[in-house]
Amino acid sequence: MSEIGHNVTLAERARRIRRHALRMGEVQGQGYIAQALGIADVLAVSYFHATRYRAEDPQWEGRDRFLLSIGHYAIALYAALIEAKIIPEDELETYGTDDSRLPMSGMAAYTPGMEITGGSLGHGLGIAVGMALGLKRKASDAFVYNLFSDGELDEGSTWEAAMSASSHKLDNLIGIVDVNQMQADGPSVQVMNFEPLLPKFEAFGWFAQRVDGNDIQALVKAFDIARHHSARQPRIIICDTKMAKGVPFLEARERNHFLRVEPDEWAQAIAIIEAGANL
Repeated sequence: MSEIGHNVTLAERARRIRRHALRMGEVQGQGYIAQALGIADVLAVSYFHATRYRAEDPQWEGRDRFLLSIGHYAIALYAALIEAKIIPEDELETYGTDDSRLPMSGMAAYTPGMEITGGSLGHGLGIAVGMALGLKRKASDAFVYNLFSDGELDEGSTWEAAMSASSHKLDNLIGIVDVNQMQADGPSVQVMNFEPLLPKFEAFGWFAQRVDGNDIQALVKAFDIARHHSARQPRIIICDTKMAKGVPFLEARERNHFLRVEPDEWAQAIAIIEAGANL
């Protein structure tokens, strides 16, 4: 992790990440805000406990690579990069506007700390495999973390990448799956039933764990175990998260894959997160 802010708890980091995301969402009045609220705890543990980076030098060669496969989650990653001080907080107000470094879908050429351009689903894990192989050939001790969604489990390329990762014994690769159970077309397992997920990854040769993705202590333990697992195999952390976590009236919406939020509701949502009453 970065050397900044050792006195701030991970729960507070997650709360701030949610607040940054809501403030960006308010700029456009809509977006993939439910995913950002749901994955905030995973991002807090990733950036303030698990990964190694230098905020002042996002391209530092010795950094761990954190890959966002799901380009439409960019608002969530921007919020984490702002909290990590890789992106200045005053850029938050430019989200999704012309000439901004924070476009609505993540693009590596625009944004400091954005390792890849995500978007078309199912590509991130394959890129992560190539990156992990490259780091090994350079004798680097850096890890590659790849965050992807349960919707990407519908893509054959994800499973091809999973098979190649174990074939190459990539013990420097840690996959993180956000299982939030919602896709654009409805509940994930009704679109394509990917369960039972943990034994499937084990069958592909991965060391697999499944945790509550909104339980920070469980996440810390899982990330530590994954990093220090001794066998020469890739690792996966399956994270069950709740869409719109922390804002009850958004959690309750039946279809919250893409949210349109009324102008007065943004202030309500931010007030709930700032109070921290539901986390």
